[in-house]
Amino acid sequence: MAKKGEEEKSKGDDVFSSCTFASLGLQSTLCDELKDKMGYEAPTVVQAKAIPLILSGKHVLVNAATGTGKTIVYLVPLIHHLQMYNPRIERSHGTMALVLVPTRELCIQVYEILQKLLHRFHWIVPGFVMGGENRSKEKARLRKGISILVATPGRLLDHLKNTSSFVHSNLRWIIFDEADRILELGFGKEIEDILNVLGSKKNGTDDKTDGASKLPKFPRQNLLLSATLNEKVNHLANISLENPVLVGLDEKKSSGEMQKPSHKHLGDLISNDDIESEQPTPKSGSDAGYNLPAQLVQTYVKVPCGSRLVVLLSILKNLFQKEPSQKIVVFFSTCDAVDFHYSLLSEFQLSSDTETGTQQKQKFFSGKLLRLHGSMEQEGRRTSFQGFKTDKSALLLCTDVAARGLDFPKVRCIIQYDSPGDASEYVHRVGRTARLGERGDALLFLQPVEMDYLKDLEKHGVSLKEYPLLKVLDSFPITAQKPQHVKKFVPLELHPWVLILQRALESFIGAEEKMKQMAKDAFCSWIRAYTAHRGDLKRIFMVKRLHLGHVAKSFGLKDQPSMVGRAFQVQAKKNKKDLKHHKGPMRKRKESGKPDHNQSKRRKQ
Repeated sequence: MAKKGEEEKSKGDDVFSSCTFASLGLQSTLCDELKDKMGYEAPTVVQAKAIPLILSGKHVLVNAATGTGKTIVYLVPLIHHLQMYNPRIERSHGTMALVLVPTRELCIQVYEILQKLLHRFHWIVPGFVMGGENRSKEKARLRKGISILVATPGRLLDHLKNTSSFVHSNLRWIIFDEADRILELGFGKEIEDILNVLGSKKNGTDDKTDGASKLPKFPRQNLLLSATLNEKVNHLANISLENPVLVGLDEKKSSGEMQKPSHKHLGDLISNDDIESEQPTPKSGSDAGYNLPAQLVQTYVKVPCGSRLVVLLSILKNLFQKEPSQKIVVFFSTCDAVDFHYSLLSEFQLSSDTETGTQQKQKFFSGKLLRLHGSMEQEGRRTSFQGFKTDKSALLLCTDVAARGLDFPKVRCIIQYDSPGDASEYVHRVGRTARLGERGDALLFLQPVEMDYLKDLEKHGVSLKEYPLLKVLDSFPITAQKPQHVKKFVPLELHPWVLILQRALESFIGAEEKMKQMAKDAFCSWIRAYTAHRGDLKRIFMVKRLHLGHVAKSFGLKDQPSMVGRAFQVQAKKNKKDLKHHKGPMRKRKESGKPDHNQSKRRKQ
């Protein structure tokens, strides 16, 4: 026990600083709020480095591992300065601090943290605006006045252009939280427009003032925060930050060493073709922009395509049997896949033999089950988000809408059932666990033809060990009377438990018309998502190397949906023939007809 305590202390020392919040120069009442409302005794290393710089008024770019308290990094200095105004700030002064976030869930989370921190500073009013909410109600709140506004880019720009009662003449701070994700979701043009409207492109102050609510003017201060750095974030930093200080990457670098953009407009720099395709230059075998907690245990499991569903369900059942009270997140590539697996786990029952020789049906998964994806109605998203945040034990099935910035307490394990788009997305997904010094596990599913993805992760210093899958499968009894004895060299897809569970799943899905249709929809969307891999990942995730019948099996379908399969095969042959005879024209046609993946992503956020 003593050894375990020492290990935990050592891990915590890597995250937390030896100083106090008061020693950073923060107001005493605010320090009390951090302790009483948030439970923070000491700042993290990142907070200790960044907060004094932000308090001094410098533009700062913070690059640090997920789960190191980046939200506190920028909120606490804002509150410290706002509570010092004499006379006190009022609603009529309008918005003085603006926090831009990529998703609705992160918007709500930051707002809730603000509410806790402002408990003793009731005259500082927090608020949020985001897609999916009632615009008229938001307009009314803006008219009354919001001191610190948290917003998603699209809805904020809408109010900036169309809500005349939105007072932002006293704006002093603009913060980009999860800056890389904001850009990856296709908000580049909106960010440029927002900066233009607010007069915040590399400027000191906005001279516009409201005569009835004029306050002392201070230089504008902009902050960027992200767990990963890439060329797109670099461009945004050069447009919006003035002589920034870097925290968390290489603090000795000056802003002059940052690569200067070759164009003036952010929208020109961030096109659909280069989204998620550019990676930072690796340093000493690992990418300096990829930070993972030292206490995160990372593993992978190699599973043949047709056995993926059985293995996922078996691992989930095993994890909750070993530790019933825990939180687990499973990431899927599409909304349809989330809906299918959610319904399957909610309804699937497995027959088991009793000692009397009779069969009894039992629900396969009996724990709390939640889902979260961008196609859900706003109320459903909010309910799932809040539910998983407060529950002590639950399983969350989600897309990448939950991959960035969300702070779900006590998440024990992250399972990436569908591989992420690139290594940076891997970092963000696993960042939902092992937060603030706590231990966490991450498991990545890979098919045999996808194993080169591990090499891609290794380029960024991410190393995974193999998960003991056979040990898990062997733990399930085939019958109630006889223990399971499996030959050592039996292929995974012929393992007795795998065969039993696969037959049961196919029988259940085949007999339920609704489930069967959901499985077909999930199959189709999965194929489309698989073909959407870009850049170097195309050579790893190649649809032509898949057996579509086995893909169908991974959704519990006995037969491959014929129309989809036939259409895919015909199109593949046609593309191959056209490419052979018309290489030049074919390339142009493909480029001009390329779907805008970022537009669809943005609509779902």
